[in-house]
Amino acid sequence: MARTLGLSAYLAFARREVSHTPDTSTSRPDGCLIWLHCADVDRANALIQLGLRLCAQRTGHSLLITTSPGRPAPSLPEGVIWQEAPGEHPNDARAFLDHWKPDACLWLGPWLRPSLIDAAHKLQIPLFLLDADEPGLEHTRGRLLLEPVKGTLALFTKIFAHSETAAMRIRRTLSDSHPVQKSGPLLEEHSVLPCNSDDLEELREALKGRPVWFGAHLHPSELRAVLDAHRSNLRLSHRLLLVLAPEAPEDAPLFKERCLEDGWRIAEWDEGEFPDGNTQVLLGSDPRELGLWYRISPVTYMGSSLVSGLGGRNPFEPAALGSAILYGPSVRRHLESYSRLVEEGAARIVRDADSLGTALALLTAPDRAAQMAHAGWRVVSEGAEVSDQIINLVQDALDAKETS
Repeated sequence: MARTLGLSAYLAFARREVSHTPDTSTSRPDGCLIWLHCADVDRANALIQLGLRLCAQRTGHSLLITTSPGRPAPSLPEGVIWQEAPGEHPNDARAFLDHWKPDACLWLGPWLRPSLIDAAHKLQIPLFLLDADEPGLEHTRGRLLLEPVKGTLALFTKIFAHSETAAMRIRRTLSDSHPVQKSGPLLEEHSVLPCNSDDLEELREALKGRPVWFGAHLHPSELRAVLDAHRSNLRLSHRLLLVLAPEAPEDAPLFKERCLEDGWRIAEWDEGEFPDGNTQVLLGSDPRELGLWYRISPVTYMGSSLVSGLGGRNPFEPAALGSAILYGPSVRRHLESYSRLVEEGAARIVRDADSLGTALALLTAPDRAAQMAHAGWRVVSEGAEVSDQIINLVQDALDAKETS
């Protein structure tokens, strides 16, 4: 495929750039290496989870994720390698690829790096552009008269568009024959958390239909707001039970102390205590029990979100298990996921104890909570369908490469 004039001009200018070769002291792992590139570090979780799902289906595969130069490393699961992306000088791009020798690349925009993409294309590395909407250049610097975006897009093996409108726009930019597919937005996923079925059955029997809500991943500074919201709602529903799960298990003694100081009647799940008819707060600190609490709670307040700087926690945990979601404003790490859930009516933001109490009161009506939970399930299902589409086509490309 001949380069467009715009891409050729871009590469010519890129050769004049100062070289920026990141540290490549980390050895390439053996076996197949899937390369993930994420221009927006805040969306890295969604891309990493997609990559982990892909690797789980193929023995001996590893993940490398790159982010733009100068950006911080994302939070990484064990075994995932992070590398700062090289500069746009063609020699830097080639040195990076010669070291890592990736077998396929999943590129999450919107920003394109034409030199790096062109170098990967020349080495016949399958390239997949995900969640494409309005792709643009990461570095323009006002230097180009000819636009290289069209030529760069044409180098991708497959383009997954954010929406049908985006797919039509990209097809007009390229040609009708180029493989562009509407997939929908790439959303952060989360596997369905397990629970002990015997515990679930016994707990449901012990509660006998009592209304329950869950404060998950709570930071100690959020405990007061959650307890105040619980107290205000007990006036409306005196049998309401609150389940508390601190973000850090070592905070459980502090949570217990504060609850007792306030006069709450509590049961400690980790000590083998079941809630009875008088229990107002059930305290469980083991993170392995989260799947149990989401299942018995029609409403979940997702903690680590009222306090600035904590970034929030993955809202698909409760959404996948049928719990309506309340959350605070500090959810930067998962902003897209929360925004999508809010758009579909599955989550609602709160600002303090008063607004949390008000929102909880609205959701004590079972039909309201059920509507939100159903909307959350639709979002989770849609996200899984998008991931399945991408994984199936990447699998086919890897199979073809292995047999060629």
